[in-house]
Amino acid sequence: MDLLTTLVDKGLRRELPTREEALAVLATSDDDLLDVVAAAGKVRRHWFGRRVKLNYLVNLKSGLCPEDCSYCSQRLGSTTGILKYTWLKPDEASKAAAAGLAGGAKRVCLVASGRGPTDRDVERVAGTIKAIKDQNEGVEVCACLGLLSDGQAERLREAGADAYNHNLNTSEATYGEITTTHTYEDRVDTVQKAHAAGLSACSGLIAGMGESDADLVDVVFSLRELDPDSVPVNFLIPVEGTPLAKEWNLTPQRCLRILAMVRFVCPDAEVRIAGGREVHLRTMQPLALNLANSIFLGDYLTTEGQAGQADLDMIADAGFEIEGTDQVTLPQHRAEHRTAVGGGCGSHESACGGCGGCESHEGGGVCGTATAAATPTVTEPRTEPRTDLVTVRRRGAGTDLAPNA
Repeated sequence: MDLLTTLVDKGLRRELPTREEALAVLATSDDDLLDVVAAAGKVRRHWFGRRVKLNYLVNLKSGLCPEDCSYCSQRLGSTTGILKYTWLKPDEASKAAAAGLAGGAKRVCLVASGRGPTDRDVERVAGTIKAIKDQNEGVEVCACLGLLSDGQAERLREAGADAYNHNLNTSEATYGEITTTHTYEDRVDTVQKAHAAGLSACSGLIAGMGESDADLVDVVFSLRELDPDSVPVNFLIPVEGTPLAKEWNLTPQRCLRILAMVRFVCPDAEVRIAGGREVHLRTMQPLALNLANSIFLGDYLTTEGQAGQADLDMIADAGFEIEGTDQVTLPQHRAEHRTAVGGGCGSHESACGGCGGCESHEGGGVCGTATAAATPTVTEPRTEPRTDLVTVRRRGAGTDLAPNA
């Protein structure tokens, strides 16, 4: 396909595709899907080789959020039955982080529900960052605490944070339909504050909320303009008790096209498959590693992921390798830029929403005196929602049970 040849050439040069080209990726047919994956995979391997970065989430404060984000199980008035607890103590958070690091993660993502942190909250998180870094040499820490006030990004940087996550989630045109208690501009402002403070900015999206292809392209082009080091791609987990609980709009094929589009638009950024990969990509997850160079290990904020060992096996079986703490995630030109502006480790985050083929068989048989070919059995594409794959987290942070890592 001429389109794919053009997109690969542009990706290797870090040249921005046109909106029409990005839309065309989303419009490709399932028959062309493997060609799309192979093309975007060339771009991914050019900038990141076959490394996969592992990240681990620690939910410092769960539920109890005053914001009304429609996708979030921690929202105001939530009836989801998730774990609800206030701030973990630094030693509790450090213990939770240790499980993920022992499983191969090189980054810990500290997340707290709420509109944004108070200065006291920033102090709490600073203590947690210190506890984690004192016990784990070379670990990266990303904070995700909501909207930042003036000076807070700088204090987090001084406390040892390497990155800050705040997702745009959806296009500016449709943001008001998803959230009313803060604005799209508020989110952009927080990402800019993180940049200005020398933190590695992490900002991404949530797909599957009923948005159009144009909305997806709009938000990814906005992210390209903000230029975060890391772009997490979340696939909506429709949790019962949230306004978007009935929004089952994704197929594994669409998820792969979305990831390919993000890679073409943000060729040299860390693209992370975040929340919802098990629910929507399902058995197609290994293919997605050809598009993204980063995933979360184990569970998410309020829902469970697949077993941590299954993640490690998947990476090895697909022919990829886990990125070590001695390796720099970002391409050299990005890493050097991060160092020049006072950034951290240069390999940077989150799945936080922000608060957070078919198979046929042939055979023959005897029918009278004639042999007839059996009609091939064709498995129809799955169309019903896999609600059975959504499980509320009942282990790890905030519980007495061992975490999944």
